Amino acid sequence: MRVRIQYDKGTLLIWGDTRVPNSHWDARSGAYRALALHYADVIDYLENSHIEYVDEALKLLPVPHLQLRTVLRDYQRDALDSWMEAGKRGTVVLPTGAGKTVVAVGAIGKLQIPALVVVPTLDLMEQWRRVLATEFELEVGAYGGGDNVLSPLTVATYDSAYLRAAELGNRFGLVIFDEVHHLPAAGYRHIAEMFLSPARLGLTATYEREDGLHSELLRLIGGKVYELTVQDLADEHLSGYEVAYRSVDLEPDEAEEYSRCYAVFTNYLARRNVTLRTPHDFATFIRRSSWDPEARKALLARNRALDIALNSRAKMEVLKELLLEHPSEQTIIFTQHNKLVHRIARTFLIPAITHTTFKDERRQILTSFHDGEYRMIVTSKVLDEGVDVPDASQAIILSGTGSSREFIQRLGRVLRKREGKLARLTEIVTRDTTETGMSHRRKRRWRAAENAP
Repeated sequence: MRVRIQYDKGTLLIWGDTRVPNSHWDARSGAYRALALHYADVIDYLENSHIEYVDEALKLLPVPHLQLRTVLRDYQRDALDSWMEAGKRGTVVLPTGAGKTVVAVGAIGKLQIPALVVVPTLDLMEQWRRVLATEFELEVGAYGGGDNVLSPLTVATYDSAYLRAAELGNRFGLVIFDEVHHLPAAGYRHIAEMFLSPARLGLTATYEREDGLHSELLRLIGGKVYELTVQDLADEHLSGYEVAYRSVDLEPDEAEEYSRCYAVFTNYLARRNVTLRTPHDFATFIRRSSWDPEARKALLARNRALDIALNSRAKMEVLKELLLEHPSEQTIIFTQHNKLVHRIARTFLIPAITHTTFKDERRQILTSFHDGEYRMIVTSKVLDEGVDVPDASQAIILSGTGSSREFIQRLGRVLRKREGKLARLTEIVTRDTTETGMSHRRKRRWRAAENAP
């Protein structure tokens, strides 16, 4: 008896007497059922077992000939070759500014099959649409921001791809996940599970997640197949750079309040024998604060202490010095909280971009920054990724998290190649506070790459 395979809302139905790997019997359907993710494995199993089958699952959109115009750099070709050799599955890790998009364009041109690109933001969706439309001279579809246009080359936000996975999951032979570190999140991973696309390409500058969920990528799209660091490409393909560090002290009143608040936090941990070594430990502490009044008091005290450290008044003086030392640099100032963004914007009359900035205003600010009308902009976390930021030559970090990803992304904002121009990143950190440890943690991957042989 021949086996028949059908696609059913994000899953595969396998009709026949043969049970294939990763499937289970579905009594309601009278067939075996598997996640669409396992489509390629199902086909391989049937062919290797010499079992006849009828494939009614894959309904690819018709695609015209896709003429590749871009010439890939040597390392981009190496990345594409490594992905092909890995069975057209896996993640390519390249620094910001190194041309991850070009690798994806090369994959589309090489495979000549319909492709879906999944991105985290509407800004990136529009950026990808422009790139693909220019490269292949065809209309590019979109799902997100009110658009619902299906084309052989389509770009969708993670949110829209998740909502439409059951509908779109059998229409594309290649799915590309930009900023793929978002994919293992509890909801988004269902996109990869419900698409049967045999070819899967992940792109990111920062593969590892603080919660360790990047290990899920091996199952969802394949593991890491190619990686280059900032250090590998600096000077030749990316700008040379230097990273500097400035320390400041809390003002006396700030230091007093910081010590008082931090003591409330640490005393609670000591009394209750609570250790906070991992993100899981901290998440458990957060949950405890929802029912334990003392834990909530300790959490609020800890947050207030951190707020004092991240937003210390002395940082403004050092920022002023840096801006005067390098007045001609195109500068992006990064902070953790919007409160400090607005204080800097008011003090130095610098345009600010936060999550509340309207899209048209943000575009106008970035365009003026690109044209040199603005030499400086200040932002919180919205420019870390997912936005096409014009070239800058100096980044100043006044505050941030302990995330290595955040540090690498911010460094990447100043690394686009400029002949004879050295990129500069400066951290301003409050001495003798928890911010010192956060600064050390966020640079650990960068330090490891710097010291690698």
